[in-house]
Amino acid sequence: MKINERQAQILRIKAASFQSGLDEALEKQLEQAVIATVQATLEASLNEEVEADLGQMGQAAPRRSGYYQRRLDTQYGRIADLSVPKLRAQNEQRSWGILQRYQRSLNGLLDYAGYLYVLGLSLRDLQEALYFLLGSVLSTTAVNRVTLRVEERMKHFRQARLSQTPPILIVDGVWVEILYSLDELKTDKAGHQRQVRQGQERVILAAMAVWPDGTTQILHYLVAEQEESETWVKLFDELLARGLDPQAIELVVSDGAKGLLDAMSQRLPNAQQQRCIAHKVRGMEPLLTYQQLPTHDDQQQPLTESQAKTQRSFAIAQEAYAIYEAPTCDQAQQRLADFTQKWSPLEPKAVHAFTWGSKRTFAFYAFPASLWTTIRSTNRLERFFREFRNKADEIGAFPNENSCLTLFFLVLQREHAKHRRPLLANNS
Repeated sequence: MKINERQAQILRIKAASFQSGLDEALEKQLEQAVIATVQATLEASLNEEVEADLGQMGQAAPRRSGYYQRRLDTQYGRIADLSVPKLRAQNEQRSWGILQRYQRSLNGLLDYAGYLYVLGLSLRDLQEALYFLLGSVLSTTAVNRVTLRVEERMKHFRQARLSQTPPILIVDGVWVEILYSLDELKTDKAGHQRQVRQGQERVILAAMAVWPDGTTQILHYLVAEQEESETWVKLFDELLARGLDPQAIELVVSDGAKGLLDAMSQRLPNAQQQRCIAHKVRGMEPLLTYQQLPTHDDQQQPLTESQAKTQRSFAIAQEAYAIYEAPTCDQAQQRLADFTQKWSPLEPKAVHAFTWGSKRTFAFYAFPASLWTTIRSTNRLERFFREFRNKADEIGAFPNENSCLTLFFLVLQREHAKHRRPLLANNS
């Protein structure tokens, strides 16, 4: 039998697995979570179809007589025991339209329904949207089952027991807008009293694991009002409740997040902080004063002021990044000293900001060189945030925190599969 995309995806993830015991659990998780949702949706649809047919037949319609089980191969895998409604007569003459329509139009149902769900659509709106996939109208109960299943998968991911603790965490936050109810009412066009809802800025704090072989994996995330000590402590506490060993965390990679060092001292006593070198370098640009700009380039060609500024900005950034390309920490610190001596007379504010707290930008040198490009910045986590923002921007303001967390999970699931990284298995 030809291997379909879902099976090939599992094989790819298994090949890149960072622990041998994860393979069977991962496949079981994918099979159970996806197949159970597809099966529940199909069974609800079959019941809808048979009831509609019986209604059209009127008094001459045969009575229902329970169910029979059949096997169904889907693009998500095999359903071994699909419950199909059975009639007292005419079963052999029945042609199930929903099963035929399923085979040609249910691709992506879970992702599609989940995405519509986080958009804040009502169940009735979801019925209309899913009609274009299935060719028939599902009951609100069936549609609700799909959305609840997506939400359950998200909650399961955020509560699953951690079987191992990574030595390194990358942490960062991404800002979103979420609607919250206020303590006031307004009258709508129909004359009904409605509670006023207002969009408010919130930050999703996330922690990404970096394993010794270089594999990365988002472990946890939550919605917070601000990046501050209390919210970072909450993130760490939820990880500890899931089984994270605080003594085993050796490094936390971050930007200059407010309150993070205090939270680390409270919950991760053995961890050093690695300041993101990309944030450090980018932080110089708004502080550049462009004193003593050159009038000609290296080939003695005249430069406009704009060209000279671009050249200065590019040169100082390139030389700053080159500091961290040094093969040893001692050589990197010598490069920093040379950089400071060269650029301080020309750009004192930018260089001062860059060198302030620079000792924390060298912590990555204490780890294997194979990890350096991953752990000296928050870029790996920020790339995921960009994928999330692409979807979040389409939504605008999330209708509630749960929908925001669910979309984050759906994007996370897609990104892990795309980059051949497994989601967490249930190790409880």
